[in-house]
Amino acid sequence: MLRLRDIMSTNVVTVSPEMSIREAMELFGKQHVSGAPVVSGGKLAGVVTGGDLMTFASALPGVPTERELADASNAYDEDDSVEQDAENETEAAAAYFAELWDDSGVDASERAATVDTPEWNFLEEHDVSEVMTRAPLATLPPDAEVSTAAEMMKKQKVHRVLVTDGEALVGIVTAMDVTKAAADQRLDGQTKR
Repeated sequence: MLRLRDIMSTNVVTVSPEMSIREAMELFGKQHVSGAPVVSGGKLAGVVTGGDLMTFASALPGVPTERELADASNAYDEDDSVEQDAENETEAAAAYFAELWDDSGVDASERAATVDTPEWNFLEEHDVSEVMTRAPLATLPPDAEVSTAAEMMKKQKVHRVLVTDGEALVGIVTAMDVTKAAADQRLDGQTKR
């Protein structure tokens, strides 16, 4: 049978608990990973996923999405509203939201292109330790069978199993690694010809 040591990646992208959420998001984007083990003092401390980071970031207060009622009643003439133009398909529906942002003093295109906005600064003030999963972690030793890792991923609804030797992280096996092994017909010890 195929073992984790046969398919695991040993060049693992890791983060520290002290890394800011912004830094972790940037690292995930640059490395094209959807999650990473959290390592502190050479020991596995947890795991953080892109979903964890996005859930945290989405809870941040952002640009106002509603106008105050006093402003909304006089914002447009009946014949001149963005809502009416969108319904008549003479104006893109997204223009409504861009105008909401403009009304609140925000340049939407500039905001999207600038990472020094208040939300990004807020992400600098919080670290990975606040969003990471500490336990139970999906861990297995290097000599575990790949089928055991696949079953663990299915049961725990995770996309990666951390391969550990004691408390030390030695590798990672992702759902994609298992998929590749299955596609190559390696799961039963046979290789595709």
